Amino acid sequence: MTERLRTQRLILRPLRASDAGPISLYAGDARVARMTTSIPHPYPPGAAELFIQQSINPDGKDRHWAVDATPIGGAEFVGVVGFHPGIGEVGYWIGPPFWNTGYVTEAVTAIVAHVFEAGLAESLVEQVFADNPASARVLEKLGFHATGAGESFSVARGEMVETRRFAVTREEWMNHVAAAGIAG
Repeated sequence: MTERLRTQRLILRPLRASDAGPISLYAGDARVARMTTSIPHPYPPGAAELFIQQSINPDGKDRHWAVDATPIGGAEFVGVVGFHPGIGEVGYWIGPPFWNTGYVTEAVTAIVAHVFEAGLAESLVEQVFADNPASARVLEKLGFHATGAGESFSVARGEMVETRRFAVTREEWMNHVAAAGIAG
C-alpha cells in the first residue's frame, strides 16, 4: 500500500484515475521519456491508465506516489516518485513545467526518509543516464554516492544508454541528514 506523505510544499499520495491526463501529457514529452528506462515515446494511448491500475493494485510490490503541489496552490499532479522494494531502487520524473522548482528533491527526500524510517530497505540504489546531470544532482544532494557506470536500455531512445549508478545506506542517509540539517 502506498502511504500518503506530506512535505513542506507537497503531498505525496497514491496515484488516482484523474492523474491519467497529466501523466499522458508529461510522460508523453520526449524530454521526460528520454531520461527514463521504461517510458516509451511516443506515449501510447491507455498507457497512463494501465500504469495507474498497476500502481494501485494491492498485490503490486512497487510503490508509486503522485507528487501533488496543491498545498501551495500548485498543480495536483507534477510527477511521480517510485520505490521498487525488490531491488531497493528509487525512481522519479517530473513534468517539464515544474523543472527547477526543487519539487523532485523535496519529494525524493520524503520517500527516502519514509523507506528508511519504515524499515523497508537498508540501502537504496538509483541509476541515471549520464546525459541527465539534473537527476544526478538530486541524488548527490540527498547523500547518495556514485558507485560506478554502466548501461541501460531506454525504451524511448530505442538503444543502450550510458548510466551513472548511485547508492546510499540507511546509516549514510542518517549521517547525511544530521550533517546537512535536512528534515527527514
